[in-house]
Amino acid sequence: MNMTSAILPKAALLFSLALGSAAALAQTAAVKVDGAWARATVQGQKGTGAFMSLTASEATRLVGVSSPVAGVAEVHEMKMEGDVMKMRALPSLELPAGKKVEFKPGGYHVMLMDLKAPLAKDSTVPLTLLFKDAKGVESKLELKLPVGTAAPGAAGAAAEHKH
Repeated sequence: MNMTSAILPKAALLFSLALGSAAALAQTAAVKVDGAWARATVQGQKGTGAFMSLTASEATRLVGVSSPVAGVAEVHEMKMEGDVMKMRALPSLELPAGKKVEFKPGGYHVMLMDLKAPLAKDSTVPLTLLFKDAKGVESKLELKLPVGTAAPGAAGAAAEHKH
């Protein structure tokens, strides 16, 4: 047995271990997404909302969103303050373990602003969600959201969302 034949199996083993570690680092978040969609826009409209429900298998925070179709993407919350509906950007959103968090018109939602082009009904929009778990480990989930005028499967139009 020469030196090369002794080194090659060890190199192959180290390479496969390195690939396995890279795969572990590249894992996506343990968050289930249901009913995701984005509201269609008309020519000249610069913002719209994206909606879905998120269920994390362990306590996690949604710490960022992005999409190549928008100059700005943020998680927003709408809620009543007295008799006035207020909307604000959230720096992060807690996703308790096993509890469904709804993103819907009039509540939590993703705002896509400074749109680069109108979002046409029956097209799709890429959206990336960035999560951080309790240990501080970040992960991301890349989605393709259908674009429509109402939630998929909804009867009639969804509630209006205007800014």
